Amino acid sequence: MTPSATLATDTQRPPRQYLPEAFTVTDWAAIEPYFIELRDRQVTSAAELERWLLNRSELEAALSEDLAWRYIRMTCDTQDGVRTEAFQFFVNEVEPHVAPYDHALNEKMLASEFLSGLDENRYRVFIRSVRQALAIYRPENVPLKTEISTQQQQYAALAGAMTVTLDGEELTLPRAADRLKSPDRQVRETAWRAVQERRLQDAKALDELYTRLIGLRHQVALNAGFANFRDYMFAALGRFDYTPQDTLDFHRAIRETVVPLTDNLDLERRQDLALAELRPWDLDVDVSGQAPLRPFETGEELLAKTTTVFDRLDPFLGQCLRTMGQMGNLDLESRKGKAPGGYNYPLDETGVPFIFMNATSSLRDVVTMLHEGGHAVHSFLTRRLPLSADKHPPSEVAELASMSMELLSIDHWDVFFGDPEELRRAKRTHLESVLETFPWVATIDKFQHWVYEHPTHTEEQRHARWVELFDEFNQRTVSWKGLEHIKPFLWQKQLHLYEVPFYYIEYAMAQLGAIAVWRNYRQNPQQALAGYQRALALGYTAPIGEIYAAAGIRFDFSTEYLRTLADFVQDEMAKI
Repeated sequence: MTPSATLATDTQRPPRQYLPEAFTVTDWAAIEPYFIELRDRQVTSAAELERWLLNRSELEAALSEDLAWRYIRMTCDTQDGVRTEAFQFFVNEVEPHVAPYDHALNEKMLASEFLSGLDENRYRVFIRSVRQALAIYRPENVPLKTEISTQQQQYAALAGAMTVTLDGEELTLPRAADRLKSPDRQVRETAWRAVQERRLQDAKALDELYTRLIGLRHQVALNAGFANFRDYMFAALGRFDYTPQDTLDFHRAIRETVVPLTDNLDLERRQDLALAELRPWDLDVDVSGQAPLRPFETGEELLAKTTTVFDRLDPFLGQCLRTMGQMGNLDLESRKGKAPGGYNYPLDETGVPFIFMNATSSLRDVVTMLHEGGHAVHSFLTRRLPLSADKHPPSEVAELASMSMELLSIDHWDVFFGDPEELRRAKRTHLESVLETFPWVATIDKFQHWVYEHPTHTEEQRHARWVELFDEFNQRTVSWKGLEHIKPFLWQKQLHLYEVPFYYIEYAMAQLGAIAVWRNYRQNPQQALAGYQRALALGYTAPIGEIYAAAGIRFDFSTEYLRTLADFVQDEMAKI
């Protein structure tokens, strides 16, 4: 059995070296003694410092996995009060107590006379991150972050409760959105309007929630000595490799390079559909006039077919999904009360992640499963790295794992689409969405820059600025006549704004990287796939640029690089 296969098939948590095997999170009193011991332990050599780091990491991993399961169970059923209460217990009764100890342990580590005795290459990224965390920590932010976490939970509860009734059937919004693929334009319009009007029912509550979050986050930034939350988050996210100005330049490059391409795609769509004007409910239907693609019927079938696709690329990849299936670490189908969206949640102790999504039998669901499956593979490849921090690379790397998988697997989509014409439709639709990723990401990211640079803005100013940015990057040939009351609130569907602020530009950066990985795969499949896995296996033991280089690509989002890779996607589309 190869080492990578061992990583996938091993379902057991490694034996604990520091915590008792029976350790569980019951209350803070059960946890604190371990933090006290780590804080007070005498460290008299570099070897002892390294052992101390491993012991601390084991404690962090145990707490992280406990929190993960509480979050997973809550999002699987947002209407279960017991699950919500269990998650809130950790947020309110554990996390606030952990933060001061984390700070004290960071201080202890950096003050150690034996720090220089650690392997510099092995620990350089970790030490850099600890120094950054130490620099921005403020005790007065601990209760604020607890309040932020509590507020953020409201978004999932609000969004998870949204349903519409169409043709006498109550549907979740993801299931209702499937009707936007119907060849019947009236069906599409009815579904689109129903979804938007349902969102508008909670628009005021979502606006007020966002305003509260902005105020809390701005205060966190001020407390830490930053002018605004944007600058604070660049530090908190460890963005050592680029600046806010670099992202603003990236927005401009997207507008100049990709937006004209997506404008042309919309014009072609209007012509192919023989419409006098393109409307928002015309953007997801297949221009062939055929029925929507139905690549699977159940979550079990989705998992089985995705596993087959992964097997074709590399049996190790397929075994990752089989292991997750054996352990029950997937919840794939959409249902009422389930939180929106999809994610792969790493489980630091076990090393086998959990995939959550809202599948409704669409092409988008296939892509989401491949995407989250890429994240899962990443978790498997890093599961035996020594430190918990090593297993959590920045999003620019994490999303490279997932977005590359979407493209690396595309030649095997016949597993989902046996009919050659359906396969062609699926591939072209996805490659169009690859290009469309860039304008939407730029819109959301640029919106966040403005929001946090102007933290005292009014709701009306927020709505106006959103419309300006939406019109700058998106649907510039689409008619919104009579729908002007809806457009100002479109941002509210983006959960990242509420739950993970400033985690979004990474999608565009990683999309560029994924296209480059795919281009390499077209030239030498075996070498490109090996480079992909080699890069992911580094976790966060190297800077972003070195990880990208290990995959045989560049961490580059210049206008020239963007244009080159966008042209490659267009060339591939022309071959379909």
